Amino acid sequence: VQLQASGGGLVQAGGSLRLSCAASGRTISTYNMGWFRQASGKERELVGGIRWSANTYGMDSSVKGRFTISRDNAKNTVDLQMNRLKPEDTAVYYCAAGSKSKILSTLLGPNGYHYWGQGTQVTVSS
Repeated sequence: VQLQASGGGLVQAGGSLRLSCAASGRTISTYNMGWFRQASGKERELVGGIRWSANTYGMDSSVKGRFTISRDNAKNTVDLQMNRLKPEDTAVYYCAAGSKSKILSTLLGPNGYHYWGQGTQVTVSS
């Protein structure tokens, strides 16, 4: 599976962005999909994910109520809608695909995913 993340950019605090992860090479309908982010000098962290069954999981407390994950298996895409952005949301955002069989605890970290996109930069100015 090849993953391509897009939609990043520069936005003012309070604004919105919609990131999209387009998959090719294989359908992602049977994969759990995660969105991670990595700020400069920090470890990569899970923003949230969506199971193959379309149930979301692992939404970080800092983004709950502001970010939403959705998937469109027909289009082979997974989106991350980000509203009310804050400067602390500034990071490179990555999408990743993990096996359907992975348990939740594994999906909360990078090791739960086999395939990664290249990342898209999100910068939120104050």
